[in-house]
Amino acid sequence: MRVPYRIITVCTGNICRSPMAEFMLRKAFENEQLREQVEVDSAATSRWEIGSPIDPRAASVLSQHGLGSESHRARQFDRSWFDDRDLILALDDGHLGELREWAPNADSTAKIHLVREFDPEAVDGDLSIADPWYGSSEDFERTWDLISAAIPGIVGYVQKQLSHTTG
Repeated sequence: MRVPYRIITVCTGNICRSPMAEFMLRKAFENEQLREQVEVDSAATSRWEIGSPIDPRAASVLSQHGLGSESHRARQFDRSWFDDRDLILALDDGHLGELREWAPNADSTAKIHLVREFDPEAVDGDLSIADPWYGSSEDFERTWDLISAAIPGIVGYVQKQLSHTTG
């Protein structure tokens, strides 16, 4: 395992769920004094929103929790990133399937997980986080809650991975 440990979050357009997860995870790793050891970014499975800023409703939720997102611009996942990312976090089953199809080998496929796989309270079955873009501000709050519930598990997982590099 290399340092920095690199994580990418992936959703459809990279304007709602994946940038929310990106900024939330960055803050979580910063809170654990792992800012220098872990890098987090995000991307889309589609080209639809390339260059667009974060959805204002997503930005509002992040801002309400003290996280700025003004610098974010949407981009598409580049298949070459399988080599330089250690953990690839999909936000729903569709993204998970696309990423697995794109993965060049079994090692790459093993890096791909759903965000909610790391939430111990998540019910088996549908671990997807619905796209809030089609909904209201409450749907963005729900997205925040679902990602938040998974963050301790993601942080713990990464800490274990990092301990293998130093231990």
